[in-house]
Amino acid sequence: MRMIVKNGTVVDPVSGKSERLEILIEDGLVAAVGNGPFDETGAETLDAMGLTISPGLVDMHVHLREPGYEYKEDLESGSRAAARGGVTSVVCMANTNPPLDTGLKIRFVRERAAEAGGVNIFPVGAVTIGLKGGSLTRFDLLREAGAVALSDDGMPVMNANLMRLALMHGKYHGLVVLSHCEDWDLVEGRSVNEGAVSRAMGLLGRPAIAEELMVMRDAMLAEETGGRVHICHVSTRGSVEIIRQMKRRGVSISCETCPHYFTLTEEEILRQGSQAKVNPPLRTRADVEAIVEGLRDGTIDVISTDHAPHSAEEKSRPLEDAPSGFSGLETSLGVTLTRLYHECHMSLPFILRKMTANPAGILDLPRGTLAPGAAADLVLFDPEETWRVDPGEFLSKGHNTPFAGMELRGRVKCTVAGGKIVYHTDMR
Repeated sequence: MRMIVKNGTVVDPVSGKSERLEILIEDGLVAAVGNGPFDETGAETLDAMGLTISPGLVDMHVHLREPGYEYKEDLESGSRAAARGGVTSVVCMANTNPPLDTGLKIRFVRERAAEAGGVNIFPVGAVTIGLKGGSLTRFDLLREAGAVALSDDGMPVMNANLMRLALMHGKYHGLVVLSHCEDWDLVEGRSVNEGAVSRAMGLLGRPAIAEELMVMRDAMLAEETGGRVHICHVSTRGSVEIIRQMKRRGVSISCETCPHYFTLTEEEILRQGSQAKVNPPLRTRADVEAIVEGLRDGTIDVISTDHAPHSAEEKSRPLEDAPSGFSGLETSLGVTLTRLYHECHMSLPFILRKMTANPAGILDLPRGTLAPGAAADLVLFDPEETWRVDPGEFLSKGHNTPFAGMELRGRVKCTVAGGKIVYHTDMR
């Protein structure tokens, strides 16, 4: 099988170069990238005139819900949603039902993902048995089965000794620990950020210090053990500063944030109620600006979605009863380009590295590059096209998003995974 992608501008997130080049794909791999023209005999041609071509996005924080919560999302619907968003590699979290805490369950997800087809799906193994925070899982068996990282995301590992052991064992088995940083005693049962909005609504809030305490704890444990820790969904300026300082000390720490944390503030709760409920919560304008600065100076390594779809019935419940999270795969690139490229004037290679090569590097995945010999995963997008978010068009089962109705600038036009077109604007 041969494909030639021509007439587009190829962005290399690693070198920082943007050039008008052709890409030759053979048998699912990048065979060559150059000025061309390549021999089109027997090849499918993909005309990228006016489009930007990047390695397919690598989203290292996604909840695909299968097994157990297929009414919210399953591997097939999640794969379609990812493709529509330009994501060719999805890293799915372990908080399913049952949780992905054994090698057998990891293999189940990998086999189901192969049946679903489409994008690449890489499962994360649980840190603790049943996500209960009591005993560590068998990291060796999880890795053998194909787990690419370890996480109890959705819940923090509250026991410091257990987290210390997880970092030590993770280091031995070559697995990074993805940490959900919140002190559960400070946030349990609370729906919004502690601040002006929580006071106006008469609600107990989730304070920023609940996140920052755990970020500091896990950073210190990583420093002491030499293990690798990755901080999930960073949302506060204090967390950014802690991570910045710990990186300067040489700690093996990386982190991610999500488009909603550098775009929206806690005031969305007043406008949208449960639709804007997420964990950790939307914060203040000062936090949003600190997140942007953390992205700009390299403190924040990765932009992920924390895609967390729910049913319409669940998200229509009153604020305190509704689940946290929303669907993010199909809006991620559009929101990111709108905010960071068009408004904050960061370069495309710089932004795309946080969505491709950086997450792939943290997880040791052979993805996020268009170098010859690499998997032919790429996204074609128009960085200038404007479009309005319509949840009714989502391919995810979850149509809950705080970006509904928002006009974005930057749109995915085509996604290729393993040399096959898995999404095109003419496809559904």
